[in-house]
Amino acid sequence: MLRQYLPILIFLALAGIIGLALYTIGWLAGPRRPDSEKLSPYECGFEAFEDSRVRFDVRYYLVAIIFIVFDLEIAFFFPWAVSLGTTGTFGLLAMLIFAAILVVALVYDYCKGALEWD
Repeated sequence: MLRQYLPILIFLALAGIIGLALYTIGWLAGPRRPDSEKLSPYECGFEAFEDSRVRFDVRYYLVAIIFIVFDLEIAFFFPWAVSLGTTGTFGLLAMLIFAAILVVALVYDYCKGALEWD
């Protein structure tokens, strides 16, 4: 019984060794000269090493949440596309309704100005 797990164990050990080797090579060969560009704020709009109680714009997080919601909802299209042959017309209509709801939500967000960054 345990002999059946030997290929899996070898695969996991080999994957771990290759991953550790690539990480070590990158760490040894990589540059260690941080410049002003690397230490500058990245996309969030505020300095990373300031006081944590500084006020900042919430619109960044609003756009991020909207992106995550739409990204997760779009992920439902992949299993639907795979099972379209099985679900038939009912599955097609259900996904069209789902897509219409997504479009309405996106238009609503756009009209409310949730996607505006200015």
